[in-house]
Amino acid sequence: MTTDAIGKALRALREASGLTGETVARRSSMSAGKLSKIENGRTLPTVQDVDLILSALDVSEQVKEQFLATARAEVTEATSWRLLRRMGPWKHQRTIRAIEANTALLRLFQGQLVPGLLQTPEYAAAVFSLPPVLPEETRAKTVAARLERQATLYEADRSFHLVVCEHVLRWLVCDPAVMAIQLDRIVSLSRLPNVTVGVVPLAGRMPDFPMTCFSVHDDRLVIIETFHSEVTTRDPKDVSMYIDTFERFAAVSLRGDDMRLFVERIRDGFLSQ
Repeated sequence: MTTDAIGKALRALREASGLTGETVARRSSMSAGKLSKIENGRTLPTVQDVDLILSALDVSEQVKEQFLATARAEVTEATSWRLLRRMGPWKHQRTIRAIEANTALLRLFQGQLVPGLLQTPEYAAAVFSLPPVLPEETRAKTVAARLERQATLYEADRSFHLVVCEHVLRWLVCDPAVMAIQLDRIVSLSRLPNVTVGVVPLAGRMPDFPMTCFSVHDDRLVIIETFHSEVTTRDPKDVSMYIDTFERFAAVSLRGDDMRLFVERIRDGFLSQ
């Protein structure tokens, strides 16, 4: 499907719904100008864009799957971090927030850093202070947008299963005191009834290599982060592979009280410093 064909199909769906472009753009967490460019074939939408637009249109699952089956080959892509930074990283955080708001079950694997949904303001600020350094105002807006995403953790109709590797909890991207507070935050949020946090300890047989971090949104969308880009896919075979990978890491992770005791011991090590 060409860029023009995808745009025409989305515009036809919107017109059939009776919704204005402004309404759909607002529901999709994008500007009306961006939606217009997509509908007129001047911009190829990403997987995230397509998912958000179709959700905003509230089309049936059957229609959604039929459309995405056609568009999937074109919208499985990598978006460079350079482009996302030029567009405004806080805007990207809002896009992720909209995707998470449409997700009933989020599975997230992290072998690089504490998941954004669990980050403290201080830890998030340290992450966004790493090279390439953002301007102070941009960094503040991006941190605020990331923290706003955490409100979804308190929505009882959503479930979150987060798995992180032990080395993530020891990786000092900030002062030890800040890291200790961050680990306390993880322990606290793990007590929410709809949040499960698993930690894969270094001592033990590993099921795979933590090559990338990724999030699986229900059984429909996967977002993968690499050093140079963010990759999105809705291909059923890809989604199935990432779910299987997630479950293998989850199976060897510590959870519940065992996890909390484990994390608290690491925290105490930071406090002693």
